[in-house]
Amino acid sequence: MNAARGTIESRLGRLEFTVLISMIMAVAALAIDMMLPAFGDMRSHFDLPVDSNALAPIVTFFFIGLGLGHPIWGPLSDALGRKRVLYAGLAVYIVSSIGAAFAPSIEVLFLLRFIGGIGAAGPRVVAIGIVRDAYQGEAMAKVMSYVMAVFILVPMFAPALGSLVLAFGPWHLIFWVIAAFGIAVTVWSTRLPETLPSERRIPLKAGRLLDASRVVLRNRFTIGLTFAQTAVFGFFASYIASSQLIIDDVFGLDPWFPVIFGSSAAVVGVGMLLNTRLLNIAPLRSLLRWALVGYAGSTFTFAAIAWATGGTPPFWLFLAGLTPILLCHALLIPNLNAAAMIPMGDVAGTAAAVIGTISILGGALVGAIIDAAFDGTIIPLATAGAIGCTIAIVFYVWTDRVWEREIQPASRVTETL
Repeated sequence: MNAARGTIESRLGRLEFTVLISMIMAVAALAIDMMLPAFGDMRSHFDLPVDSNALAPIVTFFFIGLGLGHPIWGPLSDALGRKRVLYAGLAVYIVSSIGAAFAPSIEVLFLLRFIGGIGAAGPRVVAIGIVRDAYQGEAMAKVMSYVMAVFILVPMFAPALGSLVLAFGPWHLIFWVIAAFGIAVTVWSTRLPETLPSERRIPLKAGRLLDASRVVLRNRFTIGLTFAQTAVFGFFASYIASSQLIIDDVFGLDPWFPVIFGSSAAVVGVGMLLNTRLLNIAPLRSLLRWALVGYAGSTFTFAAIAWATGGTPPFWLFLAGLTPILLCHALLIPNLNAAAMIPMGDVAGTAAAVIGTISILGGALVGAIIDAAFDGTIIPLATAGAIGCTIAIVFYVWTDRVWEREIQPASRVTETL
């Protein structure tokens, strides 16, 4: 057992540690789309037409900030330690969320969402880095799967929580709740020990930081899995951002949106529970292979449904096609991220930053392209899912060929720094 793991488990215990790290990850996840149910009230507040899609960038700007924040916080966490960066990121996140509640215009709101995304990237990078500091191999993959699962699952439940908050006050209250959650996580995080000792830190020197980044970018195993994750995440990001539009414009079920979106979250939740069970009985490599097989079958079936029905299938058929895709997301995104981090022990913060930047910015860009192609049908979303699946499989196969050779003990990394 390494020192970081021993200190963590003696102070918190593995259960509290896993839950706390998951809540740190939830800081970013909760803020992604909790305000979707408030779009109607926000349109009225900012004098927008009732059918305006001008508020859609409220998700995109947060994703962009989240992606750009990773290369800021990752190297800092490798140089200054995990906890300092955790608190700094949380502070930016909390202040920007409070500011969003007072935003005088939609432009200011978008700016604050962008800044909030940058702040939220700090806790996300630190959460992944701490897990990699404390665990290795399959044990790390199991804990990481729990943590990454929260990043997938929370945005699915967040709109339902936003609807609940709206029952007690105006849309501004949602941002106060987001800030309050950040404060609660900050207080709880004081129980965490520092997991990156000074002798393992990478000085804030351009040369050393570039070397650490090269270690990540030149590792075929890590970068291949990162691109595979990006292809999968693009569909997921698009579904989150465009789900309300699809539910309303394609199926005319806008009043039922929180229930429908919550049901999707339940599917993802089942997938998370299934994933933890499967990791106890199957190697990570085998689980990824079978999940990709299932993903291929489900995305191409969904695309066939879309084209066969002119993009407007019966709602039950839409759900039947979407459900297995979401289930596969629950197996793929956390496990791809966990596997990509395995060889990156001594540059965990930088690796988390590089992986997060590529997957989130790339996924957000793909999602924005899919959203822009919306034509009143599900054809753009379904077609993009099949294309993204194909890309993910290509990158995974490219990576899988060097699985045994590329997964080396973490100490090997420092030889190149």
